[in-house]
Amino acid sequence: RADIKMEYKQLRVWNLKLSDAGIYTCKYGSHEVHTSLHIFKLTISLDGHFLQNEVPEIILMQNSSSPLPDLSITFFNSNNNRVTPELQRKNRQKYIMNLKKLEAMDSGTWVCQVRSDSPLINQNISFAVKVLGFQNPDLERKYATVDSTVILSWHLNSQKIKWKEGFTGQLNWKQQESAIAHELLDFNVTAQGQLHETKKSSNFLFEIPEGKPESIIEVKLPKVHFNHSGQYQCQLEYQGRHAQSKIELVVMKVSANPVGPLSRGANMTLICQVSGPLPPNAYLRWERVNGTKMDIKNSKQHEIKLEMNISAAGLWSCHLIEDNDRKISLHYHVEEALVWINYVIIGASVVGSLLVFALGCLCIISGISWQRRRQRAKRMAQARQYLLENKTCQCQQ
Repeated sequence: RADIKMEYKQLRVWNLKLSDAGIYTCKYGSHEVHTSLHIFKLTISLDGHFLQNEVPEIILMQNSSSPLPDLSITFFNSNNNRVTPELQRKNRQKYIMNLKKLEAMDSGTWVCQVRSDSPLINQNISFAVKVLGFQNPDLERKYATVDSTVILSWHLNSQKIKWKEGFTGQLNWKQQESAIAHELLDFNVTAQGQLHETKKSSNFLFEIPEGKPESIIEVKLPKVHFNHSGQYQCQLEYQGRHAQSKIELVVMKVSANPVGPLSRGANMTLICQVSGPLPPNAYLRWERVNGTKMDIKNSKQHEIKLEMNISAAGLWSCHLIEDNDRKISLHYHVEEALVWINYVIIGASVVGSLLVFALGCLCIISGISWQRRRQRAKRMAQARQYLLENKTCQCQQ
């Protein structure tokens, strides 16, 4: 592992080991020159291949002929931002440190900066970090209206970091955190970085879009139902370890009670409802298009259902607003009943009232007549009994 270049009086040593540290002496005639070689060795756990949210362990070792110095160690990530390690344990020869939880954007070349005042050391050690994960936020929330089309996307960074080793994963859906998960699809990546997906569920209406870029996992819901809401979790696995990313789908629907045209002077209740809880900075709003401030009603914090009593026909809209930004809107058109329909309704009400009154009178008259017939029959029966008693007495005499 060494050779000497006589013309330059150089000793070249490659593939250094910690045991190569020490004092090297060059003798040339009566001349002697001493050089002290200080060697550092940096190792990173999992050979530098991580999933997001994993914590790398760094081991830094040093060896020297002189007493080992106390080192000051600082890290800089791939964006050249300072990262302070968490020192687990150390002696002068070995430093064991943990870095922060990794994100997909942390992939790249990191630098370990080693410093010492005595002896004077200022050494930078570069090492590669590859973080396989999702470029999505930790918990993404997506809003949709009933019967609309929604595409849920997860962006893997395997192409960006040229991750050639295969990994597998699956996409699950469940309506609530504690509900049973249903597997929608599974996927795997070949050694060439190609992504393959296989549809698993047969009783759930969804599609796998085609023509998408590599390392993007997508699910298309062509016609969203209210019960399609819930958590969609994409999970990938590499060498027995897992990473996941969730998208919370919240679906909105609107309805009215009673359903149908709004008669003049009548009231109707408009109902706007979302399928899941909203963040504190989000709320629902009913308002009439081209209406006044009196035609606006906002939900309270954490309300997922907003009801509004109205007496005016027109186009009404329910908005889901988050951070003063309208995420989705759903309209409900309230028709006004025609005038002749109003007259028909009024006439029908009057006729109905008259019929009820007439029926009541008929019932009263029938009752009186029945009572009179009953009394007449009773009197006739008494008269026959009286006559019968008189005839009996005459026969006895």
